[in-house]
Amino acid sequence: MKIVLIGSGKVASALADLLDALGHSLVQVYSRTADHASLLANKYGAAAISSLADINKTANLYLIAVSDDAIDEVVKQLPESLKGIVIHTSGATHLSVLDKFPNGGVIYPIQTISKHTDLKDRTTPLGIEGNNEISTALLLEIGKSLSKKSFYCNSHQRLALHVAAVFANNFSNALYQVAHDILKENNLSFDLLKPLILETAHHVQNQLPKEVQTGPAKRNDQNTINRHLEFLTQKPNWTTIYQELTLLINNKDQ
Repeated sequence: MKIVLIGSGKVASALADLLDALGHSLVQVYSRTADHASLLANKYGAAAISSLADINKTANLYLIAVSDDAIDEVVKQLPESLKGIVIHTSGATHLSVLDKFPNGGVIYPIQTISKHTDLKDRTTPLGIEGNNEISTALLLEIGKSLSKKSFYCNSHQRLALHVAAVFANNFSNALYQVAHDILKENNLSFDLLKPLILETAHHVQNQLPKEVQTGPAKRNDQNTINRHLEFLTQKPNWTTIYQELTLLINNKDQ
């Protein structure tokens, strides 16, 4: 399959590695920054472009892997006459952004992707959606070659996944930083919490999070909660977070 990669960041790079490993041909890489396009294109023997006016119009797949707020502008610059399938990789962007193309879709990797992320083990779930039956069927076929966990989901379900991922990943990581800062201010190492973090993540692989919830909020241990809040007196933002999460855990309807 001949692929044009639109984007040169972390998601684009990770998908390029995977597609190349599976034998697909990257024929072109676009980035607004010519040096970024060249750096990624040279790795796969592709042509580098920094203007979408120079897009190859004969590719089978046009993979838009740019930031969410740049997708609309990229779409506006692409010709409507593209015969290949035009897809984006965003969790929060509706499929309708690609309405101008006869064949469009989404391949959404449910993973936090850094410059070290390797998707070649094919375990990252991929949410797939197409704008017609043919595109959907083809993208599901491509998805299954890219991951053992490819599945169809519509734009609303994909948005739900993205929101859930923010809670599970981005927010939890921000709380790790709060924990790090508390320990650092008290001359303790964040390394002391790493076994606990791993154990918590291990528990939810086979059980519901609410089934393995522990701590003073779960026990309704008000004495401990009050001591914690007193400890946090000088950190009003952290105090608010602690109180809100305590209420969330205590709310049996959540």
